[in-house]
Amino acid sequence: MSEVVHTFTTTVPRWQPYVVPVDFATATDEQHAAMQTTPSNKGISPYVLTLAHDPETLAVRSPLFNLIMYGKDGLAASERELGAVAASVVNRCVYCAAVHASRFNNLTKRTDVIEAVFADGLEATLDEHLQAIFDFSARLSTTPPKAVASDAQALADVGLDELEALDLVLSSAIFGWANRLMHTLGEPMKD
Repeated sequence: MSEVVHTFTTTVPRWQPYVVPVDFATATDEQHAAMQTTPSNKGISPYVLTLAHDPETLAVRSPLFNLIMYGKDGLAASERELGAVAASVVNRCVYCAAVHASRFNNLTKRTDVIEAVFADGLEATLDEHLQAIFDFSARLSTTPPKAVASDAQALADVGLDELEALDLVLSSAIFGWANRLMHTLGEPMKD
């Protein structure tokens, strides 16, 4: 029997939609076109098949997501992933936190950062550079946002330039949206 996952982990749970996803075999031409670009440019997941109910939005969402999270310039990919983890922790999105924590670990070959975040949540103590990134993303992800000028200054103080800071804002913001979609459209399940 499956059960809903409520705790943060690097083991990516199965995401179970509340609605029946689009059947790829019987999808419309517009739905097929919208699914050509998938998040992370990987396979077509149940999440993408669920989003395909609104192909016009999906056709814009996936390329935007990929540009924000996998752009070649600006913030390092691992730091974008940490921003996504921070937003997902604030929003309690266990699925997104697992996916992006695993990506952070794979990119950095460090597990200590995510272990600290999952053990201590928003009170996690990280090295100065990663702490500034994590704190800024977390504060930006609260409703209403708690990020202030000193949080932005902390990013500059650890060496982030304007493009890198903008990438962090965008990665945090896209996960504010993605986390809420995940919550309202389904739930993470453990088999």
